[in-house]
Amino acid sequence: MTRGSTPPLLVVDTDVLIDYLRDHSQAVAFLEGSEQPLAASVITVAELYAGVREGEERLRLDAFFAAFTVLPLDQQPAQRAGLWRRQYAPSHGTGLADALIAASAEAAGATLVTLNRRHFPMLAEVLVPYAKS
Repeated sequence: MTRGSTPPLLVVDTDVLIDYLRDHSQAVAFLEGSEQPLAASVITVAELYAGVREGEERLRLDAFFAAFTVLPLDQQPAQRAGLWRRQYAPSHGTGLADALIAASAEAAGATLVTLNRRHFPMLAEVLVPYAKS
């Protein structure tokens, strides 16, 4: 990276954000220590809200995403995701949500941060920040 340039964006997958929201020490250390800008796919937002409980947990999630960059998804990345899902589901277990998150990261020119490298063979820029214990 050259002096004065913006560090590359990190798109954080759902699994890492779940760990962070559950105060998993490695996730907290990674995200709070990151010097790179952080983002999440709109698909990750949907996944997390699908499992949130009303009350304090919902309020915490609302506040979390209010302070987070959320990447939208439009037709071209959605088409790419569908083709990736078709190609990689049999060999890598890539689901539609994972393919959409990958397409969001690719469209943003970002590195994907995930605990499950196997689901993202279509991306060259993948970072596994810690091993799940």
